[in-house]
Order: sequence, then structure tokens, then C-alpha cells
Amino acid sequence: MSFLDWLGGQGFRLVHGNNLVYNTCWEDPRLDRVALDLGPEDTVLVITSAGCNALDYALCGPSHVFAVDMNPRQNALLELKLAAIRTLDYDEFFRMFGEGRLDEGRALYRSRIRADLPPAAREYWDRKIRYFGVDSRGKGFYFHGTTGLFARLMNFYIDRVARIRPGIDALMAAQTVDEQREIYDTVLRDAFWTRFMRWLMGRGTTLSLVGVPRPQIQQVERHYGGIVHFIEECVEAVFARLPFQDNYFWRVYLTGHYTRDCCPEYLTAEGFARLKAGLGGRISVHTNTVQGFLEQNEIQVSRFVLLDHMDWLSTRGRHLLQGEWQAIVRRAAPGARVIWRSGALRVDFVDPLRVRTARGEAQVGELLTYHHDLAANLHARDRVHTYGSFYIADLATA
Repeated sequence: MSFLDWLGGQGFRLVHGNNLVYNTCWEDPRLDRVALDLGPEDTVLVITSAGCNALDYALCGPSHVFAVDMNPRQNALLELKLAAIRTLDYDEFFRMFGEGRLDEGRALYRSRIRADLPPAAREYWDRKIRYFGVDSRGKGFYFHGTTGLFARLMNFYIDRVARIRPGIDALMAAQTVDEQREIYDTVLRDAFWTRFMRWLMGRGTTLSLVGVPRPQIQQVERHYGGIVHFIEECVEAVFARLPFQDNYFWRVYLTGHYTRDCCPEYLTAEGFARLKAGLGGRISVHTNTVQGFLEQNEIQVSRFVLLDHMDWLSTRGRHLLQGEWQAIVRRAAPGARVIWRSGALRVDFVDPLRVRTARGEAQVGELLTYHHDLAANLHARDRVHTYGSFYIADLATA
């Protein structure tokens, strides 16, 4: 391990070891719905993250969604959302998780939400419910957590250093991609991408705030010739090549809140009503690794959503990836499908893994049937656009 790898790892652990990392999900569920093709008999395993996409999948009506994360703070956030769905009305819920600022947040939490939380989540939110208050600087929930800190830093740069807030507002109001391109090219690009910003975005400590560990930076650098170039390409794609009107992922970090016209599905009036009517009860939350959860529970899973965690898992020891895929193969239902993302243009660490099946030992690649065309088509329309590649594969277990 090089000194830079060690230093990056230490910084990542320092930032994430005791923190809520993600206050919103950074994977586009509109793509996932197509990729997963969920039906009423499906059971889904998803890494929890901020819980937004677990709620989105539940709205598709599968029989159960298992939300699994080794960070208990991420699970506490999903538990808070589920308890708020059960105990609040829609306007209260949207003020809390849509606007991220609830004036009566502490009182509402103590009088109605708190008793509906499991003990671990209750203990966490007893200390952190202030995230939903409005302080003297106007910070709400989406400016808290490590990704929220990154958003605050970026907004400070936009407002106080680059002074391009009017351009950002104009871009968010643009009605066509051509308008977006004009604003980005003439107002935003050169003013934002200063030498200092390029230097800052090249630092592993900066990227750790948005959950990018050193191994994933290395994946990007091998395929793009530099992390800063990759980030510039991502920003240009989002601002100048894809429609921005419904891009709630980037809007929430530029403004600190969602709107009722631009928000995740669980925050719409219809989505909230359906979750409250019973679909939310199909989600269970588990603090564990993916491998640990699958080994400890006698279940069958037909849809696996692995996010991008294999990028860093692959560098921590081949045995970790192999153990996880062995557990996936063991618990996969007939006709199972697996989706994942990567910072790299091409993942080369999954197919060579060897696992045991009912017919004997096999390479994972021999068990996977990839849907490359569908994945490429969906990936091109990704509103987040911060991943290098997207994978959809059916898994044969017999």
C-alpha cells in the first residue's frame, strides 16, 4: 500500500467512521425501476444509503425490500423516514424531508415520531434531530452529514468566491437543454472551474465528503486519466447535455431543499399516501454487511442492488468480494437479477471470482447473463451522472 493510499484511507475512515454520510441517495431510481423490472413476487436487497431508493422500490409493489447497511446511522435515517410516514400527515412529512427544515421539528419528533422508532434509531435521533431545525445560517437537513458539509462548501464557493449564483438560478430555470448549454458555456464553466477548484477536486479528503474512497478514485484515474477531468465531464453532462428540470439530485444540493414538482417519488403526495397505506410496511432495515445479512437469514432474494460498494471492496481483499458473491449465489431466487454501478468504465473483478453452486465450482462470470445494451442506454440518461458504468445481469444459480 502506498503512502497516498494509506493517507486516503485514513481520511475516509476519519470522515465516515462516526457520521451520517449520505442524507439523500445518489443513484437514479428511474433507471433502477427499468433495470430491476420489479413484480409483486420479487424480494429486493438494497444497500440502504439514505433510504430514498428503498422507499422508491417499495412503491413498485414487491413483496419485500431488505435495506442493509453496515453504517447504523444510514439505517437510522431510513427508520426515521418510515416512522414519519406512519405518524405524520403529508404536509408535515414534506416540510421535514422535502424542505429539510421543520420549525416544530423537535416538538413533533418527541410527541409523535420518537415512540415509533426502534431503540438504536431513537438513541441517534435524540441527539441529531436538530438537523431539521433552522439555525442562524439557515442550514436545514440537506446541509448536514458529510455530503451536506460538501454541499455547504460548494454553495459557499458558488456564492462568495465564484459569485455565480445568478447563473445557477438561470440554469435551474432553463426550459431546454440548449438554454442550459448556453448558460453553462458563457456564464458558469470558466467562472467555476478555476485553478483552485481543480486543485480542490483532486484531493482525496475533499472527495471523501461525498463518499468516494481512494480505491474508487484509482478506478476512475485508470480509465479517465485523472479524477478532475472525470468530475468536469460529469458536471458538464448534468448541466449542459441532460434536461435539468427534473434533476432533484443536484437541485437539492444547490438549494438545500426539494420542491413538490422536483423530488423523489416517496416525497410526492401519491407516493407518500401509498407508503402510508401499507407499502412502507414491506421494508425491513438491517445493520450488517451484505454477506453477513445473507449468511444469517434463511431467505431468497430475487433482486440485488449493490450500488458501487464493490469498487472499494475489491481492493480490500479478494476474499471479501468472493465471500459476498458466494452468499449472493446461495440466497438468489430462480430468475434473480443483480445491478451495480462503478466509477470505472469497465469492471474486471467480478467475473473471475469462483463460487460453489449445486453443480460444483464455477466462475461468477459463467453464472451471469449481462444486459449490456439496456445498461448502456439507461446509463446515458442517468440524472446523477457520477458513475463510469452501470451493470444489469441475470444470475443463474442451478
